[in-house]
Amino acid sequence: MESPSVPTRRGRVPWQGLLLAVSLLTSWSPPTTAQLTVESVPPSAAEGEDVLLRVHDLPGFLAGYVWFKGESVDSSRQIASYVIDTQQMYPGPEYSGRETIHPNGSLLLQKVTPKDTGYYTLLGIKRNFQGDKGTGQLRVYQPVGKPSIQARNSSHRA
Repeated sequence: MESPSVPTRRGRVPWQGLLLAVSLLTSWSPPTTAQLTVESVPPSAAEGEDVLLRVHDLPGFLAGYVWFKGESVDSSRQIASYVIDTQQMYPGPEYSGRETIHPNGSLLLQKVTPKDTGYYTLLGIKRNFQGDKGTGQLRVYQPVGKPSIQARNSSHRA
């Protein structure tokens, strides 16, 4: 039998143990998966320049990529798809002939026009048919004192 003068520890956690547990829990965080992101290089492009929509933090075990014009996955806005194993690109309804998907998932847009301004969405398709999505924005501006490509083309026809 315990003496009444000895403090009992039953049901209590000493402060040192509690502080150690809290510090360990706050310093340890479970691994997180990085979010797939799309970066426009350059961030703002002059009309007629080439732009690379560079992909960051792609998940592993991908079967392919699908690029879309806009902020959502909409088959009517599909630019192109790419199968990694065969390295084949398949055009979609929004394909203009100026787009190329690279093996790393990045999308090259050649000779951009103001109509190319907007959001672009990449869907990375995993081998288990699940997908990861990332969206980026492209801005195209007309250089000062230079007529747009569309204006130059229409003046040549007149």
